[in-house]
Amino acid sequence: MRELVVLGTASQVPTRHRNHNGYLLRFDDEVILFDPGEGTQRQLLLAGLAVTPITRICVTHFHGDHSLGLPGILQRISLDRVPHPVTVHYPAGGQEFYDRLRHATSYWDNADIVPSPVSVPSAAPAPSAAFEVETSAGRLTALPLRHSIETYGYRLTEPDSRRMLPELLRAHGITGPAIGELQRAGRLGPVTLDQVSVARPGQSTAFVMDTGLCDNVFALAHGVDLLVIESTFLAEDAGLAAQVGHLTAGQAATVARESGVRHLVLTHFSQRYQDPSRFLDEARKEFDGPITLAEDLQRIPFPARR
Repeated sequence: MRELVVLGTASQVPTRHRNHNGYLLRFDDEVILFDPGEGTQRQLLLAGLAVTPITRICVTHFHGDHSLGLPGILQRISLDRVPHPVTVHYPAGGQEFYDRLRHATSYWDNADIVPSPVSVPSAAPAPSAAFEVETSAGRLTALPLRHSIETYGYRLTEPDSRRMLPELLRAHGITGPAIGELQRAGRLGPVTLDQVSVARPGQSTAFVMDTGLCDNVFALAHGVDLLVIESTFLAEDAGLAAQVGHLTAGQAATVARESGVRHLVLTHFSQRYQDPSRFLDEARKEFDGPITLAEDLQRIPFPARR
């Protein structure tokens, strides 16, 4: 199963209808929780989800609306005795904050929590200045963004593969275990893998929170199937957005258009705006592809393969 479960869509201040941030990405065997803000444990319950499947947690930065739910999630993982390791990625410069949140209160620590601080060589030019780790779903990349404190965006990229064509396999008399041998070796006698299969591009998704416009926003979003991106402000407050390191809905949509994004998910809305449809109206002026205005507890399926 591949889907995004939206747990919270507010920005600094939650509302009656929007919880603080929280996003659960289910990508086959990889289940990633992004930015668990305050109340995430309860939102998981309301969404009918358990913490047990979570394989890793990605924190973009240590502002409260993106990380104050981390203690509750980690303690619940321990309470439920999740049997596998859970890796936590977070900005290396926020190690002090991670340590505080990791043991914010007393509890029986029965979980295997693996800290994986994110950092990139400060002298390396973008986009080579990237943090990368291989997961069961593909490569997880983190790039620094432009905000008031150290902040990273994340991208998950599935490797390209090939789809076997049954009619061509039959035509060459290849069946059963021989198919697996052909896939592993790339050739079976005179038959090559290319002769009985077609390319299957890997899918990708990017998660971009709390940033002003910068090159790495576009690098993370480039060609992804699903872009989850903050749109805290509307264009009428673009000056304020730039001052505090945030995006407008129009800017987020421009990123999607220029980056060739297939499906755009707008989230992280300021409580100052009473009519959420204005975000969609503004984004529509810049991007004519599918747009989802994220709502709490919403499930967003991955786009079909290209």
